[in-house]
Amino acid sequence: MEKRDRYWMGLALELASRGRGRVEPNPMVGCVIVENDELIASGHHSYYGGPHAEVNAISRCDPNRLRQSTVYVTLEPCSHFGKTPPCVDLLVRHQPKRVVIAMSDPFPAVSGRGLALLRENSIDVDVGVLETQARHLNAPYLKLLSEKRPWVIAKWAMTLDGALATRDGDSKWISNEMSRRFVHRIRSRVDTVLVGIGTALADDPLLTARLEPNEAPLRIAARLVLDRQCRLSPDSKLVQSVGSGPVLIAVGPFAPLDNVNKLKDAGCEILVVPEEAENQSLGFVLKELGNRRFTNVLLEGGSTLLGSAFDGGLIDEVHCFIAPKIVGGHNAMRPVDGVGKALMEQAAQLSNVQIECLENDVHFHGFVDRRMG
Repeated sequence: MEKRDRYWMGLALELASRGRGRVEPNPMVGCVIVENDELIASGHHSYYGGPHAEVNAISRCDPNRLRQSTVYVTLEPCSHFGKTPPCVDLLVRHQPKRVVIAMSDPFPAVSGRGLALLRENSIDVDVGVLETQARHLNAPYLKLLSEKRPWVIAKWAMTLDGALATRDGDSKWISNEMSRRFVHRIRSRVDTVLVGIGTALADDPLLTARLEPNEAPLRIAARLVLDRQCRLSPDSKLVQSVGSGPVLIAVGPFAPLDNVNKLKDAGCEILVVPEEAENQSLGFVLKELGNRRFTNVLLEGGSTLLGSAFDGGLIDEVHCFIAPKIVGGHNAMRPVDGVGKALMEQAAQLSNVQIECLENDVHFHGFVDRRMG
């Protein structure tokens, strides 16, 4: 049974992943219903505030077959009223023979209650099938619950010899068009795209998700600039495009008031980092975003911000695009600045590494191993 359980739960996890970018700050959840090793219905949580995975699957299932079925769901069924009624009540009403769950839900209003209610109503319950994969899928949700901070994704493009820009600061373009399209798809599913003022001044970016004509962004990310002295110009592309999505500027407590007011008048939101937090401004901003239930933040550098984030142990996931170009020069910029590590054994280690070619670029993707660094 274990092998078949893993197979069906794998299918449920694949379904759950289809909610990425659509369901946050809720978790991604998938559900499949099986009778005599035959798939008879499936569903996933497809958008925030919409029906949960179990509801979608059961609505597509013959009620007469449910009583002899096994229901596979990637997260403990909810047992409380939120935007939708409790899923566990629906399962109890239909009385499937068995419910297999990848992991319990640590959300306080749910944790353990869904499992207990199923068992109290004589439904066989097994927990822990592909739990590691389920936790990996919903790592941003779990981090937001446990740490009250969003998941931080670091992205950069560099040349084969490790340069973020040439000796004169030129960086357009290191990566190819396919790599840049990939980045726009990441932007289209996160809550915030974050840069430092150095990048904002040097590149004058939009930081919006620009997709193919047949694609639509899954969500509109807020664009956030760490700008201690409030140097961002009201004429910048970011400020001029405030109608395309929110623009937040994180400034220090002594930023020039005239500059602050100009950006406010242009429609930007100003976040003031208090004096006691100025040396940990990124951490303060992430905490504020967590308070707003932002789940995923894309940190697009440059090297000063990336270095500070790695020094502070704030990075959870990495997307690195390596172009087959060599610029040379000892003054060329490195992707990650900061203090760095004294010993190689202290280096941040990535796990679940995936490597793919995007035409001639190499895309390197991994997750920071919290046991290291």
